[in-house]
Amino acid sequence: MKESFASMASPQASANQASHLGIYPEDLGFLTDLYQLTMTACYVGEAVAERRASFELFTRRLPGQYGYVIAAGLEQAIAYLENLSFSPEKITALQNTGIFDHAPAAFWELLAQAQFTGDLWAVPEGTAVFAQEPLLRVEAPLWQAQLVETYLLNVINYQTLIATRAARVRDVAGPKAMLLEFGTRRAFSPQGAVWAARAAIAGGLDATSNVLAALQLGQRPSGTMAHALVMALTTLEGSEDQAFQAFHRYFPGAALLIDTYDPVAAAIRLAEAQRQGSPIPAVRLDSGNLVELSKIVRSYLPQTQIFASGDLDEFAIAHLRAQQAPIDGYGLGTKLVTGVPVNGVYKLVEIDGVPVMKESASKMTYPGQKQIFRQVRRGLLVCDQLGLATEQTKQTTLAGNTQPLLQRVMQAGVRLQARESLGAIAARTAESVASLPPPCGTSTPLKPPL
Repeated sequence: MKESFASMASPQASANQASHLGIYPEDLGFLTDLYQLTMTACYVGEAVAERRASFELFTRRLPGQYGYVIAAGLEQAIAYLENLSFSPEKITALQNTGIFDHAPAAFWELLAQAQFTGDLWAVPEGTAVFAQEPLLRVEAPLWQAQLVETYLLNVINYQTLIATRAARVRDVAGPKAMLLEFGTRRAFSPQGAVWAARAAIAGGLDATSNVLAALQLGQRPSGTMAHALVMALTTLEGSEDQAFQAFHRYFPGAALLIDTYDPVAAAIRLAEAQRQGSPIPAVRLDSGNLVELSKIVRSYLPQTQIFASGDLDEFAIAHLRAQQAPIDGYGLGTKLVTGVPVNGVYKLVEIDGVPVMKESASKMTYPGQKQIFRQVRRGLLVCDQLGLATEQTKQTTLAGNTQPLLQRVMQAGVRLQARESLGAIAARTAESVASLPPPCGTSTPLKPPL
């Protein structure tokens, strides 16, 4: 049961509350950095909280060796803005910190009645974008646009990272490879694991092993087996073959993990079992020289799908394919859900209709509300133009129509578009990546980072 804040007076109650550290929907308003709230209090005190402001979320530069990023996380951003609120219990807890003792009384009234009433413009999920191009723009009363920064950066930055890595893996592995997301145990948090599963599928992977994420997303979870089962049943029932047979009794057709002991010996025995009428649809290799082992396994099990895992990423898969390793699918974990972050930032670009800019060294921003105008010819991206949102799109007969990428998805706090399916987002990702010129794409030869 959720702890009540009335019980937090005692040390034991505080310890119990801290042990949960759960995130409840009614608490999301406070899932922010302190300075968002202190700035809001200041805006209220200075009577500028309701002035109209525009903030844009973008990345100044792409992660190393990335030619693009795939926009993701918009659905969770919209859901957050739709439900923005501050519970009375958390407001009381914040007051008890003493930090806001000098804040105006109107600040607390604002939080108690808070809701998002602004507009949200965004690039559709699954769209490839580049440095300095806004993934979204918030137009709202200053305090609202300021306060939502932390959560929006959290959800957009992380899901964009995962969707981008997934798109790069799919681009390298090819359209026929089975790609599974195995990253839950390496994701940065339980919530991050669910977001990673969603973004991975949006980026082009086929399924996730995260059962909760799959069920919430209306997907079918997918996975294989662990070495522990093979070791336990081998010890208790007499042999590795008996462990395989036991697993297939309950999950016929499931991939068998064959490298717990000797993968070549296991492949030889499974080939014999298959000749005697026991089908072996798939096996998984999780260690060793995957090029050499996959070729040996293929020689004994020519009709069996070979699945590989073990700290794989787009660089490793590019190497395996270059060496013609006969691998049909890959499990992606650690290197998919971690790695160099997408360092998105969220900056004020207009206040009360006046364009503003930051002039800090190496962190300068462009002023004014912006739009991305994209030219695509015969399915290939010709160029992007970053202009003011008020500019008209340019029409040319040779280059085709120039289309604005940022679309209004919320107006006056109300969602304007129906929720997109992951299948539709994944299809847009595939189309977007396929449209990129070679310098931006992933399918050109890859070298792992130093």
